Amino acid sequence: QVQLVESGGGSVQAGGSLRLSCAASGYSFSRHCVAWFRQGVGTERERVTHLNAYGRTIYADSVKGRFTISRDNTKNTLYLQMNSLKPEDTAMYYCAASDGSLCLSLEATSFAYFGQGTQVTVSS
Repeated sequence: QVQLVESGGGSVQAGGSLRLSCAASGYSFSRHCVAWFRQGVGTERERVTHLNAYGRTIYADSVKGRFTISRDNTKNTLYLQMNSLKPEDTAMYYCAASDGSLCLSLEATSFAYFGQGTQVTVSS
């Protein structure tokens, strides 16, 4: 059974940084396409960034240059380093894992597993 558990969320002021973590059990981050999604209040879930099994990353334009996705294969943990945070980054952030390796689709419906989410709040 796959379980994803996020941590690291919190409240920061604009311009600050946070690092989110996602620990997996029953799943190997190194062999699959993985991602971070976010959902603000009253908005649809949107993709933030993807990382495929071969190290290729894709970022949403809204976070490009500020966020970095990475993984530690020895710890089987996925990270999202978020710098220069803006109030519009406020959302629940979800770790997502797929059964594929290439990230052929970036849509949330292509991901079989999601964590419970961790809240990020950025104040101006």
